[in-house]
Amino acid sequence: MSNNKLASRLHPTRIDIPAEKRTQIVALLNQTLAATSDLKSQAKQAHWNVKGSDFYQLHQLFDEIAGELEEFIDLFAERITALGGYAMGTVRMAAANSILPEYPTDILASMEHITALADRLAPYGKHVRNAIAQTADLEDADTSDLYTEVSRTIDKRLWFLEAHLQASSNGTNGTSAAKNISEIAV
Repeated sequence: MSNNKLASRLHPTRIDIPAEKRTQIVALLNQTLAATSDLKSQAKQAHWNVKGSDFYQLHQLFDEIAGELEEFIDLFAERITALGGYAMGTVRMAAANSILPEYPTDILASMEHITALADRLAPYGKHVRNAIAQTADLEDADTSDLYTEVSRTIDKRLWFLEAHLQASSNGTNGTSAAKNISEIAV
């Protein structure tokens, strides 16, 4: 069965959201499931490969981010199936359907990994915030609430990463890093 047929297949449910709306919600959730799985694997890639004087703290931070994303993967997949949909959660499905760019394989330094993860968390956070509005428009407050929960965590983790990229206490103003961050978020 093709991914397209899987994405639109609905099982019977007594949830009172009309099938047309559930189909749209499930498609959005599956896109998010793919991106979340991809982002989790990218956080693990950073966790395994980070080097430098900040190794230990970043190794732990990247693993915490991956752990949180693992919980979100399960929540999104379970919401898909609760709505009568089919969760498209294999690694291959995630790779084929993720909205995120591939993680760079030519980096080792801590600041490069921080930048790479921040460059992926920002568009992921934007996707999640857009999904809050879309699911609210489709009159699914529960899914909208799930996205809101995820959004808060993603914004917090992006803040943690960006704190490393912003001005340090040594007197630098960090304007070039701040400029780059604002350009990415657009």
